[in-house]
Amino acid sequence: MLVKAAINGGRTRDEHPAVPLTNEEIAEAARAAVAAGADVVHAHVRTADGGQTIAPDAVAAMVRAVKSVDPSVVIGTTTGLWTCSGHEERMRHLAAWPADALPDFASVAFSEEGAAEAASLVIERGMVLESAVWHLDEVPALLASPTLHQNVRVLIEPEDEEPDDAVAHARAIAAALRSGGVTAPLLYHGYDATAWPVVRAAVADGAEVRVGFEDMLVLDDGSVAPDTVAMVELALAIEASAARE
Repeated sequence: MLVKAAINGGRTRDEHPAVPLTNEEIAEAARAAVAAGADVVHAHVRTADGGQTIAPDAVAAMVRAVKSVDPSVVIGTTTGLWTCSGHEERMRHLAAWPADALPDFASVAFSEEGAAEAASLVIERGMVLESAVWHLDEVPALLASPTLHQNVRVLIEPEDEEPDDAVAHARAIAAALRSGGVTAPLLYHGYDATAWPVVRAAVADGAEVRVGFEDMLVLDDGSVAPDTVAMVELALAIEASAARE
């Protein structure tokens, strides 16, 4: 089972004091997550005021910081439109990411304008692509994309607020993707109240999982998570328990 550590997202220190914000903190959190058993790391570049950005110099600085701590860390980032003024600026930023400091992979959400074009540029720039689907009605757009069979994985990110709804939605999206010909691995992840139930569903379904401060602030028992390491270790323990059963 692949475990992705999503170490910060757009979380603030008001939500959890251990959320990594600076490049140095991101690099150390990434190193620690991989040492704990995470296979890949997803991080959002953060600005001095706590915002998020995909500006070329900022992305390069984050990648270089991570690789300087541990060159073996597989680091990816978002291409989300909330990090810039819109699709046109996103494309300019992606085109200008320095070739010597590219993320290993980049995520493109098919809920957003211009997703297929952005996904194509990720591939063109030499990065690994992972595409994301938030709702069942986005599946046709992904299935029609020219990069469909170039994804290292497809992220299933149900936005439902109730755990049972999120799990059912994730499984419905997975079934639609498989029936549409998707052969890439699928990764499920939820948010806050749905996060751990969706992790458990992913393990049960043989899907990949994602944990970290972007998705959750607590462990499966409701206790506050001290760091992403604890979440990675818990995900691996859930998988080990399921394998024994």
